[in-house]
Amino acid sequence: MLGQEYSLLSFIIYFIYGLAFFVMGVALLLETSRSPSLAEVNLLWPLAIFGIIHGMHEWVEFFMEQALWMGAEISNTIAWVRLILLGISFLSLMIYGIQASNLHKRKTILRLRLQIAVLSIYLLAIIFNTIITYNAVQAEHLVLTNNLLRYLIAVPAAVLASVGLRRQAKEAQQDDRNQLVANLNWAAFGFGIYGLSQLFVSPLATFPARYINSQAFFLFTGIPLEAVRTLAALVITIGLVRAIQAIEIERQEQLSSVQEARVQALEQVQGELAAREELRRELLRHTVQAQEDERARISRELHDETAQVLSAFSLELAALSHRLDEESGDLLPRLAHLQNLSKDMSQGIYRLVHDLRPAQLDDFGLVPALQNLIGRECCQMELDVSLNVEGTSQRVDPLIETVLFRVAQSALRNVSLHAETEKAEVKICFAEDSVTLDIQDNGIGFEPAGPFIPPSGWGLAGMRERVESVDGQFQLDSSPGKGTTIKITIPCATTHTKDEEQAK
Repeated sequence: MLGQEYSLLSFIIYFIYGLAFFVMGVALLLETSRSPSLAEVNLLWPLAIFGIIHGMHEWVEFFMEQALWMGAEISNTIAWVRLILLGISFLSLMIYGIQASNLHKRKTILRLRLQIAVLSIYLLAIIFNTIITYNAVQAEHLVLTNNLLRYLIAVPAAVLASVGLRRQAKEAQQDDRNQLVANLNWAAFGFGIYGLSQLFVSPLATFPARYINSQAFFLFTGIPLEAVRTLAALVITIGLVRAIQAIEIERQEQLSSVQEARVQALEQVQGELAAREELRRELLRHTVQAQEDERARISRELHDETAQVLSAFSLELAALSHRLDEESGDLLPRLAHLQNLSKDMSQGIYRLVHDLRPAQLDDFGLVPALQNLIGRECCQMELDVSLNVEGTSQRVDPLIETVLFRVAQSALRNVSLHAETEKAEVKICFAEDSVTLDIQDNGIGFEPAGPFIPPSGWGLAGMRERVESVDGQFQLDSSPGKGTTIKITIPCATTHTKDEEQAK
């Protein structure tokens, strides 16, 4: 009964022992593919190999113990395979310990020369005593190899691993990575305990195995040596896994910080772009306003000065015609010709004044100006245009009225020149907070995406720029053979109706 209980306890201990190191190895192996900050990849690989192989070794040893307990024979091949696995795992741990403790650097060797001297004396003493004892007493090769692997490789490897982890903990402490420091210290403590446990080997006639061995430890403490090693393995595994988790948290925090910095930089760039766009719109708005003001000034000067001079010139010609009619009639045809030229010049100036700045737009608003545009210019272009007004006709911001009028003027001119149709429709819709203008034709249409060869396409670009200068939306819908529709929607400030304007 006692044997069965021991067998079950042994099963649990060996299983947990092997599982702990195996899990540690797999966790470190996964960490090697993630640019770890725990250590460099070439530093984690040996420790990961140690964990996986040593875990497998413990499971093999457990099955061998079970077979022996059940009376089965174990072949030497299996026993030597177990020792090979044990040796490879300890060598991997030794490689990790040397690299982690910087023992491969001359500076470190000089600083730790006393500790290295003590370790060297220990190794030489073990080797010398083993040779002397083996020559005197023939020891079993498997047991002797097992003990030498633990004495010569496992003990110094575990001590060096503990020193290396402690060194990494100190480096992390300088960066105030407290959670990582605690976990690395626990792992270093676990390797220290694990290294000491390797001094308790299988009983053998050699020194110190004759006195310090696993049986003596059990008799003195009542605890199986494998339980101590299992506890050390759990401490090591938990410490390293939690260290990996702490690093993952740091990695996520760094990633979040980087992403936040990128978002802030992007927001800053977007803010600068928005500010530049707003500045561009303000500049364009100012340009459009300045252009219209200059047109209005030229229009007034032509109307007030040049037109008046031509009128006075025509009156003088009429007065001169009356006097010449009394004195000499041979100059009358020339005077009549001059009067006709003066009248043509007056009409040309009137058209120029109207083109520069239609008086209806300033005096009566957008709808009358569009009506005059359709009735005068479209008739000259032999274009039949219908005008539909939805909502209550209102006066809006003068700049908005100018933009809508110029877009309609340019669009109808394009219809006359390019659409190959004689009909078009203009629709204007007044809403409470916006005004919408639609210009449609059933002409040949075109591909809006272009390509356009300058100066082709400049008219559409000019329309779009004008609309965007007053925060409006410009939409163009066209395709070959299906006509063209231009839709402009502009948000408006407080408006008033035409009747209210006249009442004022």
